[in-house]
Amino acid sequence: MNYAFTTVITKEDKWYVAECIELGVASQGKSIEKAQDNLREAVELYLEDQPKNRRPRFRREPLISTMYISHV
Repeated sequence: MNYAFTTVITKEDKWYVAECIELGVASQGKSIEKAQDNLREAVELYLEDQPKNRRPRFRREPLISTMYISHV
């Protein structure tokens, strides 16, 4: 089965942190590509550990937006 997940990548000090929003799974790497590769592996392991009837089923793409706040 194929899945489409949303990932967010942020830089923290010298590391890139990649997180799968839908599952709450995260990983890191010294480059964006390595963080993505590590996250892909972590998500695959997460899915392998889930019973087939508990695996995520998504019908729609998540809506991602940016919120700007001015704080005085």
